Amino acid sequence: MTTYENKGPKPDAGRFVAFHHVSFWVGNALQASTFYCVRMGFQPYAYRGLQTGSREVCTHVVRQGKAIFAFHSPLNPSGAVSEEMGRHLQVHGDGVKDIAFEVENLAAIVEKAKERGAKVLKEPWEEEDETGAVLYAQVSTYGETVHTFIERKGFSGLFLPGYKQPLYQDPLLKTLPASNIECIDHIVGNQPDLEMDNVVDWYVQNLMFHRFWSVDDSQIHTSYSALRSVVVTNFEETIKLPINEPASGKRKSQIQEYVDYYGTAGVQHIALHTSDIINAIIALKERGMQFLTIPNTYYTNLRERLKSSKVQVTESLDVLQKLHILVDYDDNGYLLQIFTKPVQDRPTVFLEVIQRKNHQGFGAGNFKSLFEAIEQDQAERGNL
Repeated sequence: MTTYENKGPKPDAGRFVAFHHVSFWVGNALQASTFYCVRMGFQPYAYRGLQTGSREVCTHVVRQGKAIFAFHSPLNPSGAVSEEMGRHLQVHGDGVKDIAFEVENLAAIVEKAKERGAKVLKEPWEEEDETGAVLYAQVSTYGETVHTFIERKGFSGLFLPGYKQPLYQDPLLKTLPASNIECIDHIVGNQPDLEMDNVVDWYVQNLMFHRFWSVDDSQIHTSYSALRSVVVTNFEETIKLPINEPASGKRKSQIQEYVDYYGTAGVQHIALHTSDIINAIIALKERGMQFLTIPNTYYTNLRERLKSSKVQVTESLDVLQKLHILVDYDDNGYLLQIFTKPVQDRPTVFLEVIQRKNHQGFGAGNFKSLFEAIEQDQAERGNL
């Protein structure tokens, strides 16, 4: 793997603060949001729909820590909005439409992006309600994915203007164990073959992000498939976006499987950070969440490799093995990570849970084992 020290020039004006939320376009927002609450430990957070005066789109927003997911569905059988969302659902299935960023000085960011060639889908606009105003703008990125920039301007309300308290609080959620997810760690975008560098260059040129980390197919491959990946991040390194593409192999890469079933480039997975992955995964498994299975040989090899390592993993390796949690490390620290199976019938979007201990990588040492686990599922789907 390669890490990059050069951040490039600091933007003269404007700042990307953090992930604000992730928007999914789904067939049934109520049911999709319920899945994430019951299985992944989110809580109902905000609502917009017929009862709040929204006549075209219904949105259920869920939150856990600072991680916010918004699920949008069309309300009407016809009309421009329903046509756009319906076509998107037909082509892609349920998936991520929008990765929204909280920013400062939105106008400066948009002007700089336009100067550098970014496609601005929506020029800056303002929305407000009785709790304040929010400034927005929207740009196009890879595939049909978009980025919405959000400047809060002192907004003190719930989520965003126009949203109200959820209509219903599910009593079941109080009976389930807490999963203690804290925030979004990173969001991965899959690209068709030979498109990764173009997308990376788009972020560097238009948003003034910089390369943070990368691996290529000489480092990440199995007997069947391989990938290349570059992580881009903002100047403050608070937003991290790995950009993946497949590499040639004997069989179909899981990156290519995603592109085939999503129909284009798109968000492959969202990594959620926790400070206590063992108890988080115990809770999520009790909630019925399904994760990839890692073979016992991985942990046999891990124990041998750790004998000569400077790093000391404080968690019980026996417990990590039982839960199928992966370990990656260098001389300074380590990370623990685990991946769910796809969260819908199409083998597209899935989730990651990650814990970091002085390690800012993305699990390069685990990619081979992860690929082998995914390839087992691919074989069962007839897609390897």
